Formats: sequence, structure tokens, C-alpha cells
Amino acid sequence: MNPKIEKLIKLFAKLPRVGNRGGQRIALALLQDKTGRGAALANAIIDATENIAPCPTCGVLTDRGTGACEFCRDMSRQNGQLCVVRDLSDVWVLEKSSVFQGRYHIIGGLLSGAAGVLPQDLHISNLAQRIENEKITEIIFALPNTVEGKTTQHYIMSVIGEDTSVVFSELASGVPLGGDLDYLDDGTLTLAFGGRKSL
Repeated sequence: MNPKIEKLIKLFAKLPRVGNRGGQRIALALLQDKTGRGAALANAIIDATENIAPCPTCGVLTDRGTGACEFCRDMSRQNGQLCVVRDLSDVWVLEKSSVFQGRYHIIGGLLSGAAGVLPQDLHISNLAQRIENEKITEIIFALPNTVEGKTTQHYIMSVIGEDTSVVFSELASGVPLGGDLDYLDDGTLTLAFGGRKSL
């Protein structure tokens, strides 16, 4: 196999949920396409990597140089609620369902001894400051219902401290054990958010 094609397949295969076979399909489709999609994709990737960066406050990806993201700039979202999620795809799921109208905080992963993810690898150092600055009254955990998700949730609660007046809650019925937000439909997500329980 041509080494350039092989390199392209390996790069695509490293993407989440793609794998070797998917990487091969994507690479061949782009290389055999006559409409210029490959070049357009390459240009879009370069443009995004050069001009998109995480919001320094919440971690949502936004235009580099604009400072705060659209959620942090939107004053109507300063309602005292802060939803803690694992990654940006969770924000998109929640926004699509329209069940949450507050602000977000992306932590960028889950604590895992097996995967070597430690507290310093997560975006949680500014949470206490956000609670004070944004007058947060409730933190809603929308993390996966897994051992790693629960461990991360308890760690964050311990960092913030029990003496805080903030109410901690988590998504309730509708989220199965081991479940990810990515796989929930809007109705299930609405039920889970509406029935969230205090911790």
C-alpha cells in the first residue's frame, strides 16, 4: 500500500468510533472523490484548528480571540445553574433537547486510574471561582452513569466543599447504568433533567 494512503487511513482510524475499517472507507472515499471534498475538508480542518479554542471559563469551543463563548456571554443564561459535563458533544446534546437554559462547565474527561486520568488532567480548577463570580446556586452533574462518572462527580463535590450553599444534583430517571448522553433521545433526556435529584 502507498505509504501516504496508509498514513491517512491510520490517522482517520484514530478518531473516536471510526476504527481501521472506517478509516479505510473514509480515506478511499475522499481520495476517489472528484468534487474536491478532500481539499475542502483539509482546509476546514486547518481553519478550525487555527481559529477555534476552548473558552477559558467553561471549555466550550469558540472563535479564538473572542474570549468568552456564546453561553458565557449570554446574560439570560446566568440563572444560577451550572451543568457539569464531560465534553462538548454533551453540550450539543443538551442544547438540541432544549432542557437546560443555564451555563455549562466542560471538565474534559473522567477520573480513571486505569486510563491514567488524574484530577490535574481535568478542567475543574476554576469551578469554585465560577460559583462565586456567577452566583451559582445549583450544580447539575450530567456525567455518564458509570463508575468513572460517579467517581469524578464525588471528587468535584469534595473539591468545592460541603460548607458551600450550592445545591448539587444529578440527572435522574431515564439515564441507564453505564449510559452516555450521546445515546439518549430528547424525551428521555427531558425526563432525566426534570427529575434530577439532590445529592
